[in-house]
Amino acid sequence: MSAKLKQFKSELTAELDSILKYWSKHTIDNQNGGFIGQIDFEEHIIANTEKGAVLNARILWSFSASYQVTQKEEHKQLAKRAFEFLSKYFYDSEFGGLFWSINVDKTPKDTKNQIYALAFAIYGLSEYYAISKEEKALEIAINLYLKIQEHSFDPENKGYFEALTRDWQPIDDLRLSDKDANEKKTMNTHLHIVEAYANLFKVWKDKALQNDIIGLLETIHRYFINTETGHLRLFFDENWIEKPDVISYGHDIEAAWLLLQCAEISEDRSLISRYQKHAVLMAEVTKEGLDTDGGLWYELDPKNNELIAEKHWWVQAEALIGFYNAYELTNDETYLEIALKNWDFIKKYILDTQNGEWFWGVYRDYTLIEKDKAGFWKCPYHNSRACLELIQRIPD
Repeated sequence: MSAKLKQFKSELTAELDSILKYWSKHTIDNQNGGFIGQIDFEEHIIANTEKGAVLNARILWSFSASYQVTQKEEHKQLAKRAFEFLSKYFYDSEFGGLFWSINVDKTPKDTKNQIYALAFAIYGLSEYYAISKEEKALEIAINLYLKIQEHSFDPENKGYFEALTRDWQPIDDLRLSDKDANEKKTMNTHLHIVEAYANLFKVWKDKALQNDIIGLLETIHRYFINTETGHLRLFFDENWIEKPDVISYGHDIEAAWLLLQCAEISEDRSLISRYQKHAVLMAEVTKEGLDTDGGLWYELDPKNNELIAEKHWWVQAEALIGFYNAYELTNDETYLEIALKNWDFIKKYILDTQNGEWFWGVYRDYTLIEKDKAGFWKCPYHNSRACLELIQRIPD
């Protein structure tokens, strides 16, 4: 097994380099600044596409986090490019929020405060501060955190509301994307708020922030984790009445390891113990979504037991970490074998060995899902993070 692990780590190190080379080579927007808004699956740049806050914030995180491992000056400079573009054009200095998207000419397009995007900005800014000690990055991250607490937090029922207008008023359409339910409290946003807050706490040891992380983890445990099934509950109204939806295997396995990491950063012993148990249970039930080829299916509609028969890139990336994490917690090599088999699936079907980066995914018959290589949702965050996490976890 040690030889297998050594090979695994070596291949992940090479893949991290490949991912970063793709984003360095193909996505810098020399004409309009920042990074290109969209590249399709055939590597065509889609001109005049809006630029999304999530894409830019995730690029910022990816190059900042990668620099800490690679120590390549180029990666630090690309993180700086992402920081300067985000702070100048996405950060709303008038109202203290973040534009959801901007036009190619850098003017604001969608000005709503989608809390999910604010969270990713905090995540990226705090990671950039860790490598640069750029006070402006920390200042904006703290400002965004305080705005979320002021306007999105529900002091009566706990949890966080999904979205508000530019000037922090209620908004009718709360959805992250067209596929999401239009509900006020969602698992996805809470997962990424706590991820962001934990990353901020690593560089800013504020007691109120620590308490907010602990409170968030308590809320997630209470409402979003179904301790009977081990799966996540995804959508709720403001009073925590669930609006049943799909089983999301990708989010189950992402939450399994990520929430434990946040609990560890919170330094709360009881939460760490609780989330260790959650991590193993959630990995165990995610096995339901594994195919015989090692790939992890996207979602299941439990109402009619209908599989959404797609295997997306980000779901595979999170499976690598989530199952390896379960192996670390239990020493059960079954979980390690799942991670290794998943990596074999990724290498065979998801990596674009010709052009670099990962394809969006494949259907049941292994035909490609013909969606972006880079875009509003297609970022270097999930796959670079999978490489980074495992490179640092696998012993030499």
